[in-house]
Amino acid sequence: MNHLSKKTQLFKAIIFSVCFIVIFSSSIHAGSTGLNLLADLEEALVSLADKVRPSVVSLSPYVPPSPSIRRQGGHSGMPASMGSGVIIDGAKGIIVTNGHVVRGSGKVKVILLGGEEKVGTVLGTDEDTDLAVVQIETEKPLSTATLGDSSGLKIGQLAVAVGNPYGLNDTLTFGIISGLNRENVNLSRYEDFIQTDASINPGNSGGPLLNIRGDVIGINTAIINYAQSIGFAIPSNIVRKVVDELL
Repeated sequence: MNHLSKKTQLFKAIIFSVCFIVIFSSSIHAGSTGLNLLADLEEALVSLADKVRPSVVSLSPYVPPSPSIRRQGGHSGMPASMGSGVIIDGAKGIIVTNGHVVRGSGKVKVILLGGEEKVGTVLGTDEDTDLAVVQIETEKPLSTATLGDSSGLKIGQLAVAVGNPYGLNDTLTFGIISGLNRENVNLSRYEDFIQTDASINPGNSGGPLLNIRGDVIGINTAIINYAQSIGFAIPSNIVRKVVDELL
């Protein structure tokens, strides 16, 4: 176990101990105030999940089937690799994701919450930031996530990551903002990343990083393979600028 892993475990142990002390002391001196605070946080996370999950999609490069092969289940293609995306304009079917998720693909397979499959068109990619925009056709407005303002983020704020790690669709993890303005991590040409300890794994790329209000504050992009609890997201203000340029 490396030094970073030990520090992470120690930090989580300290947080657990503090929470236990707060709950125990509050139960004695002020009823169940501490427990109520945790219950409020839990309720906020559940509400956040209900609000945002419908706007998060699974993405994979679309590979047309061979005419000589008959596939069961009505699928019109097969995934070559997995990633995530988030709908930022439900009326127009606009999705933002990572460029490396759709690299080399003009079409992508998009799976909505609930399993509905659509074919998306890659409208553009930006190699400098590793961002891409995909559009799907829709007869009715889709659930839309709100792009927040990343300029006021602070280290220590709560953060939630949503995506499809290892093909496990609709996965939510919880942590904090561990760092800001991270550079020299060799992830893309333009680097100004949010660092988080919310668990980000292969398949999370392109999914949203959220604040406790459910606003998108970043697009999850990568992890450091040799370290635990170190993930990076592209700030939402950069995302907004790049999306406007690609559209």
